[in-house]
Amino acid sequence: MRIIEKNGQIFLQGVVCFDLERTLDCGQCFRWKLCPDGFWEGIGSGNFCRIKQERTVLTFTHTSRQLIRDFWIPYFGLDEDYAVLCQDFCSDPILRQAVRFAPGIRLLRQDPWETLCSFIISQNNNIPRIRGIIDRLCSLLGDSSGALPAFPSPDGLARCSIEDLASLRSGFRAKYLLDAAQKVSSGFVDLKNIATLDVDSARRILTSICGVGPKVADCVLLYGYHKTQVVPMDVWMKRVLAILYPDGFPKQFTPWMGIAQQYLFHYARCHAANFRQLSPVQV
Repeated sequence: MRIIEKNGQIFLQGVVCFDLERTLDCGQCFRWKLCPDGFWEGIGSGNFCRIKQERTVLTFTHTSRQLIRDFWIPYFGLDEDYAVLCQDFCSDPILRQAVRFAPGIRLLRQDPWETLCSFIISQNNNIPRIRGIIDRLCSLLGDSSGALPAFPSPDGLARCSIEDLASLRSGFRAKYLLDAAQKVSSGFVDLKNIATLDVDSARRILTSICGVGPKVADCVLLYGYHKTQVVPMDVWMKRVLAILYPDGFPKQFTPWMGIAQQYLFHYARCHAANFRQLSPVQV
């Protein structure tokens, strides 16, 4: 990949096996919006940019060459060889179908704290409402000195009361957000240390937060810590497992099954009629 700067825009050329729209709109992140001019506008770990894709070229504005190299390339997973990974996935006939349906989905590397709060908010919720709650949370408590308000810090959120969060209209999730903020702010939950732990130990710590069950914890481990062996089991993935893989996911893909589930999850949602054969009791 080459970085070229021209007329106030920065171009990242030679990007392959990447679909910006599908990556940003497949349910793993909630702070990116498609603008009328075709650019996606968003913020990650306090870094704002606007980005659009034309085939193998990504166009950036409101950022720098240094940030593209040091932050945005890893953030979008462009430092990983997805061509080889997807070739391996395609040795399985079921995964082949999912990968070929939506090639170019990549796993983002997101901030663990923001990911934790985002997936607490995601419980029993839909994507437009999740985005709305997160936008209101950032507007209420985030640093507004940049182009978009930053995600609030654990310390800032920990100082709030349930009443302070009423304007979020987040319902029962507000108390879970406060518990997460208080435990992270106090050091009871050390988010930096979680990166060094094995999956089981990390999951035990995350589920000590009120409202964080195995599914939310696994979302944090996959999307916030890039633990690619983790597969968050929401209703769609339970249906995928029951219908397509009744004997379990392919063992050869265990180290990367979290990435594989992105393709399977997207495929299942886009073919919903094929994945409603199970009753709520079964899933």
